[in-house]
Amino acid sequence: MRTYKLTAFEKKGEVIIDETFTAQNDEDAKEKGTIMLEEKNLIEGTHRLASPTGQLLLFHS
Repeated sequence: MRTYKLTAFEKKGEVIIDETFTAQNDEDAKEKGTIMLEEKNLIEGTHRLASPTGQLLLFHS
């Protein structure tokens, strides 16, 4: 399992969520990250999902 970091921001830059979670691979992490954002109604807001190597897997501004 690999550890991924999901962060969402308000328009003024304040952090709304800053969570880590584990997934088998990048594709699984994208699915989990998207579900987490949708559940919190943050999918249309500014967010990013980073892999353990720092690669951005999801990004929206």
